[in-house]
Amino acid sequence: KAIQEISARHDITIGTFGHAGDGNLHPTIITDKRDRDEMRRVKRGIDEIFHAALKLDGTLTGEHGIGFLKAGYLEGEVGAGTINFMKKLKQGVDSKNILNPHKMNL
Repeated sequence: KAIQEISARHDITIGTFGHAGDGNLHPTIITDKRDRDEMRRVKRGIDEIFHAALKLDGTLTGEHGIGFLKAGYLEGEVGAGTINFMKKLKQGVDSKNILNPHKMNL
């Protein structure tokens, strides 16, 4: 329902598929990247979808991990303490930052 409301509110087309058995949804926005106005609406829609998922005690990761698109939202799900732990862990095993530098803002 939230995805349908977000789609209507921002005038964007969202196809949703996923795994009904575990509630894992994959909202996919059909868009024309050349249309700057549409891309602004898409960005706002994505932001609302992620916040709605977290409000419903959902997760942003699903089976695919967090990825570039969702990396900026990860702290909202796991908290600042977990992000700090991840940064320290990364520093401990990769002090020269040669393993996937600039990934996940770590």
